[in-house]
Amino acid sequence: MALENHHSEIWILKEIAELLNEGTEIKTILSEVLAKLLHVTGLETGWIFLIEPDGNYNLAAYENLPPALSSKHNEPMCKGDCWCIDRFNNGRLHKAINIIECKRIEDVILEKRAGTNGLTHHASVPLRAGEERFGILNVGSPNKTHFSNEELALLESIAFQIGTALKRIKLTEREQENALTAERNRLARDLHDSVNQLLFSLSLTARGGAEMANDIEIKETFSYIQDLAQEALNEMRALIWQLRPRGLENGIISALLSYGEMLELDVKSKVKGVISLPGKVEEALWRIGQEALANCKKHSGQSKVEFTLAIENNQVMMVISDFGCGFYYDGNVRNIPSLGLRSMRDRTESLNGQFKLESSEQNGTKIEIIIPI
Repeated sequence: MALENHHSEIWILKEIAELLNEGTEIKTILSEVLAKLLHVTGLETGWIFLIEPDGNYNLAAYENLPPALSSKHNEPMCKGDCWCIDRFNNGRLHKAINIIECKRIEDVILEKRAGTNGLTHHASVPLRAGEERFGILNVGSPNKTHFSNEELALLESIAFQIGTALKRIKLTEREQENALTAERNRLARDLHDSVNQLLFSLSLTARGGAEMANDIEIKETFSYIQDLAQEALNEMRALIWQLRPRGLENGIISALLSYGEMLELDVKSKVKGVISLPGKVEEALWRIGQEALANCKKHSGQSKVEFTLAIENNQVMMVISDFGCGFYYDGNVRNIPSLGLRSMRDRTESLNGQFKLESSEQNGTKIEIIIPI
């Protein structure tokens, strides 16, 4: 083979398989496998694109990119299109192939960016497991313009190993999410059946004691206990809602409207587009919306809330506005004043979304969330 290495194909596949079997975090494992692949094959440069079903891609791993491609935090690799991704999205990249020339290299040459290190061509290999496709493995070396059939066959075998590992990791993550949901549901049931019932009984007992007492101080004590028990009961019901929201099985809109009703808020909703969301996005919107509605109840001084949910251009937008007292905010998303608001921002950004907050004294508060789907 033309690949510059002193290992047999079987030994190379074994070393790659050992790395893939040990890993559980996708980007870490891809970086390690790519580095190992280049080391044992003698190739110099490689990168991996993970591609979503809607065609959006991200640079998940890379090794030894030439300066022209790694400039400005790998900007040339993170935007625009290229021939290998077009082939993948069009369903025409079924096996390892030679890419005659690299469009991204061509682009940086046209832009007169120096530092391609002699890289002009690469091989492209789809990452897949069965019918599931996850992305592309690209590898190349300076002044290498052709890959032999034997080289492509080896790269295809390695790419299949990577695709199988990606499927395993995704299945494991899904099982963990299901287990977490089941544990939340169990805890919610236990709280409802035990602590919630005890607080309800305590409230009724205190109410009865207040009605039976003749001494004014004893009556006030029982009334105070009843108020505390009712407040704790309300907090417990809200906690149970956080663990297992009723109505989420019917969609995010139903869940948030029901939660607003429980908080005694007058929520006016608007829905645009067909609302069908990935599980992680729906979960994030539920937690963000829950925190926003709770803030409306606690701080706005008004019961009226406007809620909008819209899907357009492969993204979902959620807007929650109140008409209450508001607060001073300078508009800098890094200077958000409360832990709850920062939590909303962090949940949004963890899904590559945009968080926008608008508020001023006596003019209410508006929260806008945009998340790609």
